[in-house]
Amino acid sequence: MRSVNDKLGWTRIDWKTILVFVLLVFIGWLNIYAAVYNEALTGGFALSSRYGMQLLWIGISAIVAIVILLIDDIYYHLLAYPFYGLMLVVLVLTLFVGKEVNGAKSWLALGPVAIQPAEFMKLATALALARFMSEYNFSLHNPKGVVGVGALLLVPILVILMQNDTGSAMVYCSFLVVLYREGLNSWVYYAIFLIVGLFVGSFLLSPTALLIALIVLFVVSQLLSNRNPKESAIYVAGSGLLSLVIYAISWFAGWGMDYHGSLLTASLVMLIPALLYAYRHKLSTIYLFALMYGGANLFLGAVDYVFNNILLLHQRKRILDLLGLESDLRGWGYNVHQSKIAIGSGGFSGKGFLEGTQTKYDFIPEQSTDFIFCTVGEEWGFLGAVVVLTLFAVLIIRLMKMGERQQEPFRRVYCYGVAGVFLFHVIINIGMTIGLMPVIGIPLPMFSYGGSSLLAFTVLFFIAVRLDSQNSAIGATYKPY
Repeated sequence: MRSVNDKLGWTRIDWKTILVFVLLVFIGWLNIYAAVYNEALTGGFALSSRYGMQLLWIGISAIVAIVILLIDDIYYHLLAYPFYGLMLVVLVLTLFVGKEVNGAKSWLALGPVAIQPAEFMKLATALALARFMSEYNFSLHNPKGVVGVGALLLVPILVILMQNDTGSAMVYCSFLVVLYREGLNSWVYYAIFLIVGLFVGSFLLSPTALLIALIVLFVVSQLLSNRNPKESAIYVAGSGLLSLVIYAISWFAGWGMDYHGSLLTASLVMLIPALLYAYRHKLSTIYLFALMYGGANLFLGAVDYVFNNILLLHQRKRILDLLGLESDLRGWGYNVHQSKIAIGSGGFSGKGFLEGTQTKYDFIPEQSTDFIFCTVGEEWGFLGAVVVLTLFAVLIIRLMKMGERQQEPFRRVYCYGVAGVFLFHVIINIGMTIGLMPVIGIPLPMFSYGGSSLLAFTVLFFIAVRLDSQNSAIGATYKPY
């Protein structure tokens, strides 16, 4: 007869990974305590303080974690689609009856408590994605599979963008981690990196310099892929000579076309013989390069419109400040400037617990939420920051290893989805506090103050632990790390 613990799978739970999670929660609470510490309020249970409320949410999250470990894992598979639909309805409802905070209408007021549905939508998406990608005959090499995955991700992104919560919408990029693991074509990732590079380059380079860089990039890529230096040289020389001819004709005819327009026209015209050559010699990669080159130029043409007409003023200012094109230390750049001062002032070992002057005197806005890492850097110093980053790295790596040892695709996809969400939050949040990422307002897992965030991350994590604990019950080999 098996014991009750063995039947529930508790004997197979990865307690080491849970310990890392608990340590992060504890250290996070200490930093919230330090960030909002008030000598007039004593004791961690003062609910009038943020650290008191966070402690209450930690207790609630602990109870929820235990309940999750008690529920049979089959229900997470069965309820994945209904939960996704329910959360989508709640997300849409928030558009109409939600509470606006910092310009984003993304909160639901439930009496004295405010809940952010977008936090729980990540959980619903991770479950729905795991179920869809574990269906029979699913493949990311099948257009039907790609469209289905795209729809599951795009629908909540659009609703969240309508709530004016760009940061939460960007979190869905984290699911690219699981899509990469499951075999999504690498060309998709090349295209994403290209888009990001072109967006940044459009601010730092002149249009002509950027176009030349784009031509060189695709010609070199084609050369490395197909190893045809002769054809690459012909394309570059042809584009250069034809652009000069077009520019000369334009000058004599009085058309007013500048050299950038002439070079763009020439490079696109030269694609015609390149595509004919690819068809004749069955070089399919040239089609992809040509498609990406054309798409890149269309994207560059749309960057100016998107930047000036779609992005909000504070988003535009933060991007310009990040790229060093504008400096407004008392305005849009104030948060990041003060953040870097606080982290830098911590030195190697920090100023000590509750001794952070930047924190104590409220120089940093949102210091207990989006900028909580400033408290880590100032009071714990470089050593403390390394410890925190190491714990996050261990947690994320163990979640990925957890996914790798699963026999069923549902479990594997979900574990990788959770790892991707944690990874994205950590990189973006810490990156924006040290000035490497734009300020988009997403929490640092288990550190930033907020019940919705903590509860959502707890549920995300412990469902992965529960699925992993049942993995060995169906015959998988469990190897604790």
